[in-house]
Amino acid sequence: MKVAVLVFPGTNCEHDVLHAFNSVLGARCHEVWHRETELGDPDLVIVPGGFSYGDYLRSGALAKLSPVIESVRQYAEKGGKVLGICNGFQILCEAGLLPGALLSNSRRRFLSRFVNVTVQSTNSSFTSEFSDGDVFSCPISHFEGNYFIEPDGLKGLEDGDQILFRYCDAEGSVVEDCAEANPNGSLRSIAGICNTTRNVAGLMPHPERSIQDITADRFGTGGSRLFTSLLAN
Repeated sequence: MKVAVLVFPGTNCEHDVLHAFNSVLGARCHEVWHRETELGDPDLVIVPGGFSYGDYLRSGALAKLSPVIESVRQYAEKGGKVLGICNGFQILCEAGLLPGALLSNSRRRFLSRFVNVTVQSTNSSFTSEFSDGDVFSCPISHFEGNYFIEPDGLKGLEDGDQILFRYCDAEGSVVEDCAEANPNGSLRSIAGICNTTRNVAGLMPHPERSIQDITADRFGTGGSRLFTSLLAN
C-alpha cells in the first residue's frame, strides 16, 4: 500500500503516521507538502493531526484553502480513500469532504488523555477488521473536538450508518452527558464518521499512537485495527 501523508505549517503528527505505516505496518508512506498538487498515486491519503496554520480563525479554516486540498477532493470524488485524524478531521469538515463541525470542548479546556472508543459500524474500509461494539483505547489531544451537526445532518448520519466511532466508558456504554465517557461533549458522543460513499472518514482520537506494545499493558493496541482494516482493503 502507498500512503500519502499531507503536511501543513503547524502539522505535528505526520511522523507518528509515517512511523505507524513504514516501521510497524510495512506500508510505504511519503509526505505531500500543502503547496503541492500531486499526491503521487497513493492508495490512501491521510490528513494527520497538529495545529495547521496555528489554528488561526478556527481549526482547519486556513488549511482547507491550500492547493493540495483540491487534489484531495478530486481524489476522493474518484473513490480514493481519505482519512483525517484530529486536525485532519477538522480540515476535512471545513473543506466539505465530511459533514458537521468540530467546536470547542464543552469545558473549554485542552484535553490530552486516553479515551475509550466503541465501534458503531464495520461497514467501511476503515473498520472492517473490527466487530460491532468493539471497544479500544487511544489518546485524544485537542481543544476543538466537540463534534456538532444540525438535526437533519445527524439524522442523515444515523440513517446512512455513517457514525463509525463513539466515545464510551470502559465497558462500552455510551453516555453523552458524562464527562468521563464523552470528554469533549460531542453530540451523541460521536468520535468519528464517514461520508455517504464511505471512502472518506475522520476521527478525533489518535489511533496511530495506540498501535505498539509500549501502550499495550494499560491501553492496548486497538488503534492498529483501523490501519489493518485499510491494509486489508
